[in-house]
Amino acid sequence: MSLQQIDAEMFSKMFLAAAKSLEAKKEWINELNVFPVPDGDTGTNMTMTIMSAAREVSALGSSVNMEALCKAISSGSLRGARGNSGVILSQLFRGFTKRIKTENVMTIPVLAEGFDKAVETAYKAVMKPKEGTILTVARGVADKAKELVADGCEDMEAFIGTVIEHAKYVLSQTPEMLPVLKQAGVVDSGGQGLVEVLSGAFDAYLGKAIDLTVSAAATGEGTAARGASSDTQPEADIKFGYCTEFIIMLNKTFNIKAELDFKAYLESIGDSIVCVTDDDVVKVHVHTNDPGLAIQKALKYGALSNLKIDNMRLEHQEKLFKMSQEEQAEKPVITEPPKDYGFIAVSAGEGLGEIFRSLGVDYIIEGGQTMNPSTADILNAVDQVNAKTVFILPNNKNIILAANQAAELTTEKDLLVIPSKTIPQGITAVINFMPELSADENEENMIRELANVSTGQVTYAVHDAVIDDKEIKKGDYMGIGDEGILSVGTSINEVAKAAVAEMVKEDSELISIYYGSDVTQEEAEAFRALVEEANNSCDVELQYGGQPIYYYIMSVE
Repeated sequence: MSLQQIDAEMFSKMFLAAAKSLEAKKEWINELNVFPVPDGDTGTNMTMTIMSAAREVSALGSSVNMEALCKAISSGSLRGARGNSGVILSQLFRGFTKRIKTENVMTIPVLAEGFDKAVETAYKAVMKPKEGTILTVARGVADKAKELVADGCEDMEAFIGTVIEHAKYVLSQTPEMLPVLKQAGVVDSGGQGLVEVLSGAFDAYLGKAIDLTVSAAATGEGTAARGASSDTQPEADIKFGYCTEFIIMLNKTFNIKAELDFKAYLESIGDSIVCVTDDDVVKVHVHTNDPGLAIQKALKYGALSNLKIDNMRLEHQEKLFKMSQEEQAEKPVITEPPKDYGFIAVSAGEGLGEIFRSLGVDYIIEGGQTMNPSTADILNAVDQVNAKTVFILPNNKNIILAANQAAELTTEKDLLVIPSKTIPQGITAVINFMPELSADENEENMIRELANVSTGQVTYAVHDAVIDDKEIKKGDYMGIGDEGILSVGTSINEVAKAAVAEMVKEDSELISIYYGSDVTQEEAEAFRALVEEANNSCDVELQYGGQPIYYYIMSVE
């Protein structure tokens, strides 16, 4: 006989199983992406989002209460959220846990109310919700759950099973809601990801044998490893030398925003982080090269106890601990006042990074289409910029939601998101920044200038597709514009040239070309000559971008 109530222990197993289910299907979900571009997208972003939360849950162990579990899921997914699909998933978790965190067990009505709160929260996070997406599938789940409660359903197994079957049905209808899905012959990838999450959780509820082990974050994921890690590894392998542990006895409110800010700070100075809140205490573990920084930050929230610092590189731990304390006490306090404005840009490629830095950008987050940075990555970047107001240029439509989420969580500075969807838009925005104007005036001015830039990008197709009535074969080159496919063919230069031709208007004056890491300077110069010949009324600029995946990024103004 199945359980008719779900307690914290079962919910923990269900969530971990949901994460593992999504992780197992991430590549398949990536392949559902309509645009056949060679990068990880929906499946990768949703997986990295839920796995960030799963590491928080795993660190809690088996003896867990509902409130602590909900906090781990909410804060972990918020911090790890990547891409539009990942941010929406994190908001679904945030809304769901907000409703259930005060319950000792979840009954069928509580689950239904949780689903409803999840949908409400997620829809609020998206400025222009589009039907035929993960949001539609989530709403279908909530609607079916309410219907079953109204019908008097009292069997938990039947309730969850029916809800999931309805989610699959709604997913199957997404191509009828979005023509681009129907044309590509696929269902919505985000909706499919949500179905995998629900299905994995249901498997755990049914008692199926599932490996619930959650590994630490892989190098380069941008999120700190969770749980215990080896403190006796060889010295040559240790990046951060001091294993630092302590408990904060809170004397002020430590809400989700404060927790995220604190974790983001720890990530900026170390790794192997565990930060678990339980009522009025916070257990902290971090590997860092400067324990004093972690301690100073923690003291803002309360008194410390159970302080323990081990030097993992040397055996003389006690002696070196004393030296560390003395050195930390002698360090001068940084008193340099913050400047009025600072800039963060998301960019991939050595050349593009140098361009942004030359324009006054303070911090570059390595990422973009091939790797969407998480909310935590953005919060960490904000912490590195010594300014009262920080502007962030996401430079990718799939990063804007994460940037907006980071802006909501930033407490000590003003983080203003300039919703640049492409690298050229970001460059144009920062060029039009005027230090003599107010933050609001600059925000309005830079956003207005984004509309004056048309962008094209040239890459290759990883699978067959039909998009915008253009037949694309695997291996073809594609020119992708702001609104869709501009050109397709078997020659990089011809495809890029045709894309530019689609972008140039009668009043166009400037064509900018940024060539990627897979293009030689000679090849780029030859392409520039083709563009100049075809557009003699425009100035044509060529710069090295060094970006991966995209042979050329082009803009027309």
